[in-house]
Amino acid sequence: MNITIRILLFLAYVCCLNLPIAAQSGYRLWLDFKPLPTETAADYKRQLKTLLFPVANRTDSIARQELLTAVNGLLGEGLKSVDTLQEFGTLVIGTPATLPWLAGEAIAGHLQHIGDEGYGIHYTAIKGKPTTVIFANTSSGILYGVYAFLGVLQRGEDISQLATTTQPKIALRLLNHWDNLDRTVERGYAGFSLWDWHRLPGYRDPRYTDYARANASIGINGTVLNNVNANALMLTAPYLEKAAALADIFRPYGIKVYLSARFSAPIELGGLADADPLNPEVQQWWNDKVAEIYRYIPDFGGFLVKANSEGQPGPQNYGRSHAEGANMLADALNPHGGVVMWRAFVYEDTEPEDRAKQAYNEFKPLDGQFRENVIVQVKNGAIDFQPREPFHPLFGAMPGTPLMMEFQITQEYLGFATNLAYLGTLFSETLLADTYAHGPHSTVARIIDGSLTGQKLTAMAGVANTGTAVNWTGHPFAQANWFAYGKLAWDPDTDASAIADDWLRRTFGNDASLIGALLPMMMQSRETIVNYMTPLGLHHLMGWSHHYGPGPWIKDKQRADWTSVYYHQANKDGIGFNRTASGSDALSQYAPEVQAQFEDPQTCPDEYLLWFHHLPWDFRMKSGETLWEALCHHYYSGVEEVAGMRAVWKAQKGKVNDTVFEEVSDLLAIQHEEAMLWRDACVLYFQQFSGMPIPDGLERPEHPLEYYENLQFHFVPGI
Repeated sequence: MNITIRILLFLAYVCCLNLPIAAQSGYRLWLDFKPLPTETAADYKRQLKTLLFPVANRTDSIARQELLTAVNGLLGEGLKSVDTLQEFGTLVIGTPATLPWLAGEAIAGHLQHIGDEGYGIHYTAIKGKPTTVIFANTSSGILYGVYAFLGVLQRGEDISQLATTTQPKIALRLLNHWDNLDRTVERGYAGFSLWDWHRLPGYRDPRYTDYARANASIGINGTVLNNVNANALMLTAPYLEKAAALADIFRPYGIKVYLSARFSAPIELGGLADADPLNPEVQQWWNDKVAEIYRYIPDFGGFLVKANSEGQPGPQNYGRSHAEGANMLADALNPHGGVVMWRAFVYEDTEPEDRAKQAYNEFKPLDGQFRENVIVQVKNGAIDFQPREPFHPLFGAMPGTPLMMEFQITQEYLGFATNLAYLGTLFSETLLADTYAHGPHSTVARIIDGSLTGQKLTAMAGVANTGTAVNWTGHPFAQANWFAYGKLAWDPDTDASAIADDWLRRTFGNDASLIGALLPMMMQSRETIVNYMTPLGLHHLMGWSHHYGPGPWIKDKQRADWTSVYYHQANKDGIGFNRTASGSDALSQYAPEVQAQFEDPQTCPDEYLLWFHHLPWDFRMKSGETLWEALCHHYYSGVEEVAGMRAVWKAQKGKVNDTVFEEVSDLLAIQHEEAMLWRDACVLYFQQFSGMPIPDGLERPEHPLEYYENLQFHFVPGI
């Protein structure tokens, strides 16, 4: 074989290695700055000729390089850097520190109101010259502003109309990584953990930088590196050194590192006899450990703690309260400026009357007892990230305690990474729910952003859906959930449809027919999954342990509240969980106005009907159908809607990248099969109690119930 052939073969091999990224399979996320249409690019070239952007630090340098690289990709040519304002077409970017003369311009008034992370993007007259200006008080604000401006260009908007000023409503906007030290990811469906602990700190994978870029571009400013089911080794020197390497990479992007702390670490690492938070030796151990962490990571954010839940150790092991446990850690962190995020996802060792009541019962009496640097992290609903839950009753019930939201971006109960589910609608549904805690318009969003209660410490967490998959999230459309979470953490009142539109345009371009087809599909997609999995307020019907596939028959496990039959309570008399005064009375944990919405099955919204009520199979729905007929129609319509999604996507062939098109096509085919599995299994299972026929016009399941009950799934991802 001659040298020329060998070189050609080697080049072909290298190209194959880089094929996934070269083929734009999604690695670049919404930051893939493809060339804009010729006419749009030409307009921008006339308006953006030069760049005035003094660089003061590493963050400024990153923002400047991001801008230059992106503009070159979008317009086909770069910006010329200048030191003074030009007559026309200058893009001006800076802070009062880097461009002191900004203080004399009209836009200076905005700087007083946007804080340390806010920014403005205005087309205005600067020194009498028409100018596009991105301004902020800090370099972090500049970075956020640059990414926002690039979104304007990606969407093809008229920059001469720009007059945007914004700041985050939530101070701490975090991803929670349920990543283990062996690189497995609990409820992770996109490969292994991003963190290559074995090769850190010596090898710093470029992917860490790309992760930071993606998060900064949507305003995320914190990351919890390890699983809430924590391993104490994370707090040892070798792992702190590794975490410090990640913190060094993330810092210029405005991202702080946090760690999940195992409450029993003083025993496991320190050799103490107990981890009692009132034991002075335990307190001193944590003081010393926290001081050590800050020597490695000077801007360490703090701890996330899961305690006395699902077997995790905690203060209740010693007869102490959650407040006493959290306050011990808060006292250790306070001198360094760190915070404690204490999860409210807890339940007793004994089987409950109603699992949905337990977090409220346990935390409500502790209101006002937590230190100022403690924030209680509350899931969006009272059970566990179900496809649909009413908002958690703790929101609005603890006015003396900072509360933060915990969403699950990874799709543990929404079809993993094989189902297309846009979760912006789920997030918004919770955030915009009215708690009536302080009268009408007391939304969950207003509680967690502090505008209703005046809490100073505000935060939101999202359980990450990232992994080593080439496209980061496993399903190309799951990227939209990461994107939507960041946007809603910045401003919880942002419209979910506007976020989806933004993501589509940044990801696929501005083809009007494509956006017109995909946007409605995305907005319906979560409701579609609810229809074929858990309609009418049903919940917790999934398979045992791995949570894959239908399992309404799950029973006889270690605890009743780990089974499906505990929640749906189907019998010959009806179906659903009675949470009204005649049942578990969980509804009483909400404000009277909320109770009034849900306590009467005749007026309760269909979406929550079986969450709050146990009703007979022949209960007459608002539609005129019986409950059984409505249940069947929801299951069947869910499958039909997936078929519709497949048709919509098929029509986009040629409008999106071939690699992504084929991947989504294959995944939608899998989703269609899974939807039919859910439909057939659940309808047959519940039919044995209803004793009623499947309504006319609906096809009968292919197999008997026993077939579905005996299915085994051996290769389910996400431990």
